[in-house]
Amino acid sequence: MIEKLKTIEDKYDEITLKLSDPGIVSSQKDFLRYSKESSELQPLIDKIKQYRKMLDDMEEAEGIIRASTDADLRELAREEFEDLKAKKPLVEDNLKTMLIPKDPRDERNVVIEIRAGTGGDEAALFVSDLFRMYTRYAELRHWKVDVIDSNPTGIGGMKEIVATITGRGAYSRLKYESGVHRVQRVPLTEASGRIHTSASTVAVLPEAEEVDLKIDEKDLRIDTFCSSGPGGQGVNTTYSAIRIVHIPTGVTVQCQDERSQLKNKIKAMKVLRSRLYDLEIEKAERQRADSRKSQVGSGDRSERIRTYNFPQNRVTDHRVGLTLHKLSLVLEGDMEEIIDTLSTHFEAKKLQEMSI
Repeated sequence: MIEKLKTIEDKYDEITLKLSDPGIVSSQKDFLRYSKESSELQPLIDKIKQYRKMLDDMEEAEGIIRASTDADLRELAREEFEDLKAKKPLVEDNLKTMLIPKDPRDERNVVIEIRAGTGGDEAALFVSDLFRMYTRYAELRHWKVDVIDSNPTGIGGMKEIVATITGRGAYSRLKYESGVHRVQRVPLTEASGRIHTSASTVAVLPEAEEVDLKIDEKDLRIDTFCSSGPGGQGVNTTYSAIRIVHIPTGVTVQCQDERSQLKNKIKAMKVLRSRLYDLEIEKAERQRADSRKSQVGSGDRSERIRTYNFPQNRVTDHRVGLTLHKLSLVLEGDMEEIIDTLSTHFEAKKLQEMSI
């Protein structure tokens, strides 16, 4: 680990030198880039300095213990050494956590897709519950939620809904929500009071930017059709809804939330770009994971990740063994404990894989 810390210190010193270079200072773009890199490294540099001072103090204390003829001084040095020795593992753990490479997508906005799985109408109702949960969570964090497309049922549920969530760090907080969410409750239509089990799938995609991948217009088939949905002038009369098919992959997206065909196309392209970007990321992760079966934080959407049990007011995340008896609060957006636990769990798994 010492060699890795030295490499980081050398990089920080190099950036500091560049920030004093008149050529860099005169270029606003370069100066801002290096300033950002410096500020991002600063907390880690401070922690490295703390760690090095601790090692120096331990070495000094050991020297006193070995060489001093003053019994009281040796005892003080021994106490200091034991105190620093006890603190050292914690400082090293903090350093290792800070050394985990940041996911460059963490600060991005999110495209979230929720679809009904097994369970018919009950699964569609659960889609509405999940979307409301994420909407409430977004509101608590002052994020913006914008519906792209939805397919409502006649009983208040939704077969699927696609939306963007815009806000700083949205992907970092929601990226572990991808997977199968299972619900256990008594449906409103169940006269005998039997508990039914249904499921819905959640896909959380980092919003892709145009620079992330190039989409060739000739690879797209764009269709227009009449919007469907409750009321509103222009619904079923104006060809404002957009469906885009990416021919090479077969990925299809549509948007009918706006009355403007252009706005719907812009929104649909945003979702298409994010889906194609996600496919590229998954492909790269599979290639890197050839030597191991499980991918850390892969968010496999075929995996059952969480159960929401209404009779017991219980929510259980199966990946971390976390059970909370406050389902009603979680569905109102109180998700911080779940998300924090997941983040800590997957960071720990990444640490195990790093040879530090």
